[in-house]
Amino acid sequence: MKQFLITAAGVFVGLLIFLIGVPAVLIGTAFRSSGGEVAPDQTVLNLDLRRTLTDQESGNPLAALRGGSLSVMTIISTLRHAETDDRVKALLIRLPEGGMEPAQADEIRSAIKHFRAAGKPVLAHSQGLYPSGMVTSTYEVGTAADEFWMQPGASFQVTGLANEDIFFKRLFDKYGVKADYEQRYEFKNAVNPYLYDNYTGTHRQAELGWMRSVYDTATAAAAVDRKQTPTAMTKALEAGPYLAEAALKLHLIDKVGQVKDAEEAILAKAGTEAKLYDFQDYAHSARDMDTGMGPAIAVVEAEGPIVTGIDGGGGNPFSGDSTIYSDALSSALYSAIEDQDVKAIVMRVNSPGGSDTASEQILAAVKTARAVGKPVVVSMGTYAASGGYWISCQASAIVAQPSSLTGSIGVFGGKFALGEALARYGVDVRQLNVGSSYAGAFGMGQEFTPQARTAFAGWMDQIYNNFVVRVAEGRKLPQARVREIAKGRVWTGEQAQKLGLVDQVGGFYDAVEKAKGLANLKGEVRLKPMTAPMTPIQALQHALGVSATSVRTLAAAAWILGDPRAKGMIDQIADERLRGQVGGAAVLTPRVIN
Repeated sequence: MKQFLITAAGVFVGLLIFLIGVPAVLIGTAFRSSGGEVAPDQTVLNLDLRRTLTDQESGNPLAALRGGSLSVMTIISTLRHAETDDRVKALLIRLPEGGMEPAQADEIRSAIKHFRAAGKPVLAHSQGLYPSGMVTSTYEVGTAADEFWMQPGASFQVTGLANEDIFFKRLFDKYGVKADYEQRYEFKNAVNPYLYDNYTGTHRQAELGWMRSVYDTATAAAAVDRKQTPTAMTKALEAGPYLAEAALKLHLIDKVGQVKDAEEAILAKAGTEAKLYDFQDYAHSARDMDTGMGPAIAVVEAEGPIVTGIDGGGGNPFSGDSTIYSDALSSALYSAIEDQDVKAIVMRVNSPGGSDTASEQILAAVKTARAVGKPVVVSMGTYAASGGYWISCQASAIVAQPSSLTGSIGVFGGKFALGEALARYGVDVRQLNVGSSYAGAFGMGQEFTPQARTAFAGWMDQIYNNFVVRVAEGRKLPQARVREIAKGRVWTGEQAQKLGLVDQVGGFYDAVEKAKGLANLKGEVRLKPMTAPMTPIQALQHALGVSATSVRTLAAAAWILGDPRAKGMIDQIADERLRGQVGGAAVLTPRVIN
C-alpha cells in the first residue's frame, strides 16, 4: 500500500507537470524565440496602468500565466528602448481609478517625460479618479502626458491624501491578548496598532511628515506640468470633488472624451496606418539590458521582505510575490564582483525590511564589491526602509525618488502572549524548560518576565547599535547625528537627502549615470542583469520540491502512463527520493520561515 501511494503521488506530480508545466515551457520557449508578435511599422504603445504594478519583474515565469501584472522596471526600460525604435510613434496610457504608490508614480512620470523629449507624443486617459490610496500620485502621472483626457461625467476627486490605520488594543484587552513588544525607538511604529488604541504623538508626527512630503511632491509636479503655481494647483484640487467637465474648465485636464475618442486621437498623431499595440507584448522583445561584450554595469534587483537562505520553493507556483533571500542576493552580488566585464553595480532595492542577519549578509557583499574597486549605487523604489536601508547604507551612493520611503533606522521585536485569552476557553498553556530561563522567553503562555525582558531589551539595543554604527560608517555621519535622525522614523527620499541619508533624488537611470561616473566609464555601457529569472521548469521544480531530473522523468512518465515501463520508472524515482537523492542532485524541499 505504501509503495502504491508513493507511486500514485509520483503519477499525480508528473501529470501536474505535464498538464501545466510542459505547456508553460513550450509557450515560454516559443514566445522567447519569436519575440512575440512583431510590432507594426507605425505603433502606438498601449500602457494599461490599471494592472497590478510591482517594482520589479517577478522572477517566477509562471506568474505571468495569471496575467495582469506589470513592473516599474519593465515600464521604464521599455520606454527607453521605444524612444529609439522608429516603429514606435506614440504612447497611450490608461490610468487607474485609484491611487498609485508615490515613488512608482515619480519613476513613471520621469520615464514619460524622457519619452516625450524624444519627440514622441503621449496621451493619458482616465475613467475617473477616486480618493482611494495615493490618488494624487495617479494624477501626477496623468499630467506628465502631452494631453490628459477624462471620460465624460467621470469623477475627479483629487482632493488630498489619506492613510488609515486599524488599532487592535481594545479588542486584545477584551479577549485577554497581550502584545508584548520592544521598539527602538519611539518612531518605530509598525506594532503600534497592537499596543495602542490611537496614534501616539510620534506616530502621528512621523506619518503626517511623510504624507505631507509625498503630497507636496505630487502636487508640485502636477503644477509644473499644468503650468500653474503650486498654490493655485492645491487650491483648485482641494476645492473639489468635480466632474470631468468642471475639471476641464479649471485647466486640471485637457479634454473630455471617451476611450475610443482618445485612441483615435493618438492614432491620428502617429500616422494613417498606425495601430495600437499592447505594451507588455512589446516589452518582451525590447529589453534594455543585454549580454553583449565589453564594459558593463551589473543590475542586481531586490524586492520584498528580507530573509535568510535561498528560495527552497513549496509556495504557490503562480504567485508573483517576491522575497529577498540573503544567499541568493549575495550570490548575485558576488557574481558581479567576479565578472571581469562588470565595472560597477546598480542595486535596485524595493523592500520594507526584514531579518537583521540576512541584511548583514547582503551588506557584506556590498562592502566586498567596493573593496575590490567596483562602485555600488543603490536605486530605491517605493521603499527601502529598515532592513532595506541596512543593505543600502554602505553603498558608494544612494539614489531615491522624492517619494521613496526610506530610513526607519530601528528595530522591533516581541510576541503575543495568549495564555489568558486561551484560558477563558478552557485551554491552559504550560511550559517546561532546561538551561537558562530565557530559553522559554518567547513562549506564548505569558508575558516576558522582568528578567527575560531585561535580556531581550539588551539584545534589541545591540541590534539597534549595530544598525546605527553601519549607517554612520556608510554615510560618514557622526553616530550622535544618526541617533538623532534614526529612532525608527520613516523619511521620504526628498527628506532623506536633506538629512544625508540619501545622496541624490532621482530614478533608476540616474543611478546608472552615477555608477558610470564613479567607475569612470565613458560613452555607452551595457546593463547586465545578475538576478536572472527562473525558467518555467525551474519554477515548477521549486514549487513542487523536486529536482530537475525528477521533473523531466515524471513528465515523460505521465505521458506514457499506459506503458508498464513507466510505472517501474516512477517507482524507482520514488524510492530514490525516499533516500534523499534523485539523479545525484539533492532533493529540494519546502522551507518554513518564521
